[in-house]
Amino acid sequence: MIYIAGMDDHADQIRKPRADAVRNRERVLEAAKAVFNAGGPEASLEAVAKRAGVGIGTLYRHFPTREDLFEAVYRREVEQLGELAEQLKNAKDPVDALRRWLRSNVEFVATKKGMSAALALTFQSTSDLAAFSMDRLTKAIGSLLDRAVAAGQMRGDVSPEDLLRTLVGMCYINDQPGWQSSVLRMLDVFVDGLRVRPASKARARVAKPAKRVAKRQR
Repeated sequence: MIYIAGMDDHADQIRKPRADAVRNRERVLEAAKAVFNAGGPEASLEAVAKRAGVGIGTLYRHFPTREDLFEAVYRREVEQLGELAEQLKNAKDPVDALRRWLRSNVEFVATKKGMSAALALTFQSTSDLAAFSMDRLTKAIGSLLDRAVAAGQMRGDVSPEDLLRTLVGMCYINDQPGWQSSVLRMLDVFVDGLRVRPASKARARVAKPAKRVAKRQR
């Protein structure tokens, strides 16, 4: 084999995406998250490209189809939630850590709502996407829940699946403008209801004997 100086460097450049291409991809994904979060008629690929500051051609180079973009945004959100759980595992208050992770999921659900119809098609064509997200999210919330239970601060008869189902139910039953603030408020109530409260000590009450009033003798 004839070796040409710089051949390995050139091969690495071909294999590795250019830095600007990586930045453009991240900008598109971040912009897509914001646009899909808003939902409605503005949730278009043109709106995503405009918000990211790239041409529509650049967007299609990274994501050839609409479904490719939806799946990439979805996977990125799931991965970020998994990474957040790892960071929160070292938090001082395990219940607060669990609460913060659940609150971050509200934004994730908002993004899903903005592309729900397209995601349904994506899930049908990519069966492993649902399995991937469920496995990643269950493990993430499970690690935080186990820590709170081990610390004696949260009930042990609740599963990670219970928490996820409750959270999704809260998000999708609220469909009015401003639904996120309402869900966040109810989420706080829900988490507080799962806390283990120290048993209050009943105070013994000692009945005082009634004072007898002596009859005055005449």
